[in-house]
Amino acid sequence: ELAEVCRHLEIAESTWHRWLAQYGGMKASDAEWLMEFEHENARLKKLLAEAMLENEVTKEALRKKW
Repeated sequence: ELAEVCRHLEIAESTWHRWLAQYGGMKASDAEWLMEFEHENARLKKLLAEAMLENEVTKEALRKKW
């Protein structure tokens, strides 16, 4: 029974259903690739945000010098 499996895995049934909707039709290798892709995407977004912040700080410092 699903409720028993979820209790054993210590997850909510809603989490199970969300995972099933997201990964249900995938092979294990596809799901693994997607997770790696999502992690890499998050890393790149963080790097971009840091670069943009550094750019803004530099612009602000240059504005104050002149």
